[in-house]
Amino acid sequence: MIRWLVSTSASTRRTSRRPLAQREPVQIADLKEQPPWAVNDIILRAGFRALLVAPLLRGEEMVGMLVVRRRTSGAFPQNTVDLIKTFAAQSAVAIENARLFHNVEASLKDLRTAQDRLVQTEKLASLGQLTAGIAHEIKNPLNFVNNFSAVSVELIDELREALAGVHLDNRLSAEISEIANTLQNNLDKVVQHGKRADAIVKNMLLHSRQGSGEHRPVDINALVDESLNLAYHGARAEKLGFNITLEKSFDPAAGEVDLFPQEITRVLLNLISNGFYAATKRKAEANGGDYEPTLAAATKNLGDTVEITIRDDGTGIPPEVQEKLFSPFFTTKPAGEGTGLGLSISHDIIVKQHGGSIEVDTQPGEFEFRIVLPRAAAFLTRSGGQA
Repeated sequence: MIRWLVSTSASTRRTSRRPLAQREPVQIADLKEQPPWAVNDIILRAGFRALLVAPLLRGEEMVGMLVVRRRTSGAFPQNTVDLIKTFAAQSAVAIENARLFHNVEASLKDLRTAQDRLVQTEKLASLGQLTAGIAHEIKNPLNFVNNFSAVSVELIDELREALAGVHLDNRLSAEISEIANTLQNNLDKVVQHGKRADAIVKNMLLHSRQGSGEHRPVDINALVDESLNLAYHGARAEKLGFNITLEKSFDPAAGEVDLFPQEITRVLLNLISNGFYAATKRKAEANGGDYEPTLAAATKNLGDTVEITIRDDGTGIPPEVQEKLFSPFFTTKPAGEGTGLGLSISHDIIVKQHGGSIEVDTQPGEFEFRIVLPRAAAFLTRSGGQA
């Protein structure tokens, strides 16, 4: 009977001393003639009398043993010893090849992961460059719109002053005044939206510059809190009367995480804005009922990782939609209200660029995003630490 011992535990070290020292097979012709030992007693009770032990060698190291047991006592024939010795040598080679193959597989997996993250980082950098180019092209005509709008407002004021000294009948004067007021209101709206567009362009340029920056350790609680406040005030400025209850539950032990702060901020703003949208939609459907929209943000220390959760009490989504949520160009919003790219980009930033995970948990009246980020720089290769 042949038995493999691929590791040398405390119970086998005593048997392994002679094969390891001699580097040759060792045989025991009769176990009953050996000094009492617990392992020998177990083998004898199993009905075996003789042993042949061959070491499995990897260089100077013994990685295991090949044990042949026989129910009759007596020495093993030399051809059997030679055969077991050859078999042990081939077995050691096979074990070493298996170990090397496993290491190669692990290295390839790490290489593919690093490659995916590098490609994603390059994609985001290219997107930042594209955004910057578009923003620059928009900025010039937008400046003309804003400047001429401001000048036109001044011209209307001058026109009113000029007409004030001219004698006109009441009907004509009323018509001119109405036209001037309409022009004034239209230009005020143009100026207002022009300023808003200018702010958007400036933010695009700011984002494109910061988005290509380097990763650094960031206080995760401060980052989530800043993103929450930024999204809230942005929503209030965009939509008059917007209001929602914000709940914050930040783990003091969450600490710092090595990440690209601008990209993670982009993800958080997207998830929080989606929560605002769902809660506002449910409130509109409630028609002034008792429902009060709420959005909760929380962090949790998980040791080598940190968890971020964004939860809203909006409408939720059905299970069949959940599977498509991170697909490019898929959106649950009406036409014209969503591009379907926000969650897809967010998934790539979290998973491919930062080596984390993002999951969704939803049911009627509740929707939660759960992000887990590695505390260390997971987007760096393990071997050399190069991006």
